[in-house]
Amino acid sequence: LKVLLACGSGASSGFMASNMRKAAAENNVDADIHAVSDSEIPEYIDKVDVIMLGPHVKYLEEELKKKAAVYGVPVACISQQADGKRALSETIKLYKASKAGEQQ
Repeated sequence: LKVLLACGSGASSGFMASNMRKAAAENNVDADIHAVSDSEIPEYIDKVDVIMLGPHVKYLEEELKKKAAVYGVPVACISQQADGKRALSETIKLYKASKAGEQQ
């Protein structure tokens, strides 16, 4: 599972990505989680399975959903209270829901 985690500057997403990688390792989830600033998203949009946004860049979500849909990449914001484990769970749930939708 290739995950792009984005926030305003990349700093908070880097911290969250580290916590998500730890949660993935603890739960035997094969996930490549990469953190970037919001300005870097276009470089990765066609190279990932899912894009997760930090809560403070929620304003980007709708526009990014439209751009990522071209590549079949789902986009969502991580809930504000999420720790690494919950963020990973939200990411996997979004990915599975998008794949289920493709099969219909």
